[in-house]
Parts: sequence; structure tokens; C-alpha cells
Amino acid sequence: MKVTVENKKGLNKDVKVFIDKKTMSTHMDEKYEEIKSTVNLKGFRPGKVPKEILKRQFGKAVFSEVLDKVLKETSTKALQENKIKPAGQPKLDLKTYGEDKELEYVLSVTALPKIDVKAISSIKFDQYSVNIDPLETDKRIKEIAKNQPNFKEVPLETKAKEGDLVILDYNATVDGKSFKGSEGKNTQLTLGKDLFLKGFDKQLIGVKKNETKVVEAILPENFPEKELSNKKAKFDCKITSVKKPEETEINDEFAKNLGAKDLQDLKKLISNQINDEYKNSLDRLSKNQILKELEKFKIEEIPENLIDEEVKILSQGMKEEDAKKSRKNFEEVAKKRVKTGLILNEFGEQNQIKVSEQELQAEIQKQLRMMPGQEKMVMDFYQKNPSAVASLRGTVYEEKIINLIKDKAKVNKKEISKTEAEKILKQSQNQQLDQELKDQRKPEKKIEVKKSLNNKNKPKSIKTKSTLKKIKKVSKK
Repeated sequence: MKVTVENKKGLNKDVKVFIDKKTMSTHMDEKYEEIKSTVNLKGFRPGKVPKEILKRQFGKAVFSEVLDKVLKETSTKALQENKIKPAGQPKLDLKTYGEDKELEYVLSVTALPKIDVKAISSIKFDQYSVNIDPLETDKRIKEIAKNQPNFKEVPLETKAKEGDLVILDYNATVDGKSFKGSEGKNTQLTLGKDLFLKGFDKQLIGVKKNETKVVEAILPENFPEKELSNKKAKFDCKITSVKKPEETEINDEFAKNLGAKDLQDLKKLISNQINDEYKNSLDRLSKNQILKELEKFKIEEIPENLIDEEVKILSQGMKEEDAKKSRKNFEEVAKKRVKTGLILNEFGEQNQIKVSEQELQAEIQKQLRMMPGQEKMVMDFYQKNPSAVASLRGTVYEEKIINLIKDKAKVNKKEISKTEAEKILKQSQNQQLDQELKDQRKPEKKIEVKKSLNNKNKPKSIKTKSTLKKIKKVSKK
């Protein structure tokens, strides 16, 4: 194989590959030998079919398979030997090819720029830890207790009021006829929460134990019996109990009911929980600081094709006229994103960072835990959407790179109060909103299973994973 590389302009290169006729013939002969034992032709014993017969019968198919294999192997080798990492899929132009001929082709490729990542160790970033005041922990525990009241039976003649727990049996009818699910036993309703049917609770205010009450309510639009949706139903209710809420006593027993060993253990768990809530958002600020520092790195030339692809993503869904007006701003944003992605990708490759199947599955399990009760839906989503799994893999890959940078960079540890944390996060949010208005950019369209409560503090995602895909794609050619 003979390879010559011509620099056309900047990162654009033409890689010319020549394979002589003898080498191609050898590949063809090897393929004929491979298929000889599997071919059954009338008049010939298995493995004894002459090459010329095989050539007449299967020549075109054999050549097509050999050509595909040779192109894959030689193109990958040509790029690797010349240390060319393509930014996207190279274009292949066949010049000379055919049975009993030499093979000559040209790979037109935009190469990734050379990137020096040594300066990453000199990056400075802040790492926050939140000091949680014990009063904050006590306040959170009191809120939990308030939302988990105990109920005590009231005297027989006491009327139910808002906030009380009413237990009842009922029989319901629509137009005088019962229906599937029209009976209920020991149904518990906390008056005022309106969790059963709209307006149902209010009609029970004032009832007493052992009383009967007719309640009217409209069945919901999504009622299982379609023909009854949005129809008025009558509920003959028998009140079996009325209970009033009592303030929950915060003690060891209360803590055990919440899964803690005792009250002191519960306080520790709640304190850690509050800390983690702020830590996740503050960690994203640390990540954002690192990404901003990476934007200052110098790269002589950024591949135009990657910038164009990023601009398309930014302008997706916009009218053509509006996209043209915003083109300049989009290009600036795209350059920053591509540049940051290239630096992270190079750092990841130099440090041989990979995402194992176990790590990917652990991330999927994390997504499942974030949506209790909807685990099957989330799992089905990932099983039916390979692109979503690929995106998740890219996210894990990016996080591993950022974590390694944190280990190597210069950290400025800061211990702050909860109030200071809230102030820092609010300031960051305002700065991000100002920057988005300045850039006139739209939020990216992403495949989402769950929106985080802290998304407003999350820095925009970078495209390291898509860049990596483009680098590796050539090996499949």
C-alpha cells in the first residue's frame, strides 16, 4: 500500500491510497479459497470447483465484498499511520478499481487540530461544601412531621372540618345505575386536599360519625368507563369515622418510622440530604468554571464542518429567515462548544477514559430511582431508543473527564453557609440568563426522561460525545 497526503487548506487533507494489482489479486484469491468449500455446483465435488468457474458465477459479489473489506482496512491504517484524526466522516472517491485491476482512491478529510492539554493542570476552580446549621435540620424535620400528621378519633357529635380525616363507605350511581368501581369501602379522605373528585371534599364538611350523606360530583374525563366520563354521579356515603389531626411528636419512634435508627441518626441523615441538594448544584458551578477556563485555551483552527453541525442544532426549529439573522451569534456559541468538546475529548483520549457497560447500567438505574413508580416506562424508553443510551453514555463519559480534571487541576476549597449557597446559586442563575439573552440562543433539544429540579443551575451540555463519534466513524467505512 502506498499512501500520500496532500494538504489542501488548513485542516483539509487529501489522503491518496494506492494498492497494486498483485495485492488485490491476492485478496481475491483468498476469498475464492474461503468460499470454495461452501459452494455446491452440479458436476463438482465440494471444495473442487475450479477458480475460473467460481469467478464466472460469483466474481462480482466476491469483488464487492473484497473491495469493502480492503477499503475499511486500508483507510483506517492510512489515517492511523499518518496520525490523522478525522473531524467527521471522510469522503471517499474511487479513482481506479475493478477485478484484475489495482485500487486507487482518495480520502478527503478534515482533520482534528492538534491540542495541547498540559495546561489543564493549571486550571483553578472553586469547590464548595455547605455547612448546615442544626436549626435548618430541625426546621426540615418539623416540615416532614407536619406532612405526616397522626389522627385521633373525635367524639361522636363532633362535626368534620377542613383538615380532618373522614373514613367512609360509598355506593355511586349515574342516572340511577351502578357501574364498575361504583362501590368503595373504608375510603379515607383528608378534607381540603381535594384528592378524590373535584369538589367532593367540601360536601363532607360538617358530617358526623355514623351519618349518611349524598355527594354529587363529576366523573373525570379520563374515567376508565369512557361512556361515563364528564357525567354527574351520586355517591351515597356512610361515614364510619371522623378523626382530627394531632401534631406528630418528634422522637426516636418518629425517626424509626422514617427508616432512621433514632432521632439523632435522623438529624444526621436530613443534614446530609440538605447538603447534597446544594452540593449537586454547586458542583455544576465548579464544572461550569472549568468549562469557562477551557474556552480560554488556544486552538489554531477549529473544523468548520463541526461548527456548521453545531449551528444547525442551535437553529433547529427556527424559521430560515430568523436562523440567518442569528447565524453570527450562533457561530460564536458553536465555536465555544466545539472547542471545549475537542479539548475534553483529547484529554479523555490521552488518559484512556472509557465508559464500561457496568457504569452505563448504573446510570440507567440512577435514572430509574429518580422516577419512582415509572421504572418500567423509563426502562422501555432506553430499550427502544439506542440514541438515548448513546446520549447517556456520552454524559457519563463527559462527567468522568470533568472529575479527572478536578483531580489534576488546582482546587480552591470553600466552606459556606446555606444562605451563602443560595446567594451564589441565584447569582449564577442570573448570569446564565443574561448570557443566554446576549447570545440569543435557544435551549438545546434533548431526549429527557426527567427534568431535574435544579436544571436552572445546570450549565449547557457540550458535544464531546458527538465529536468522539465522528472521530471513530471512519473505522467503519
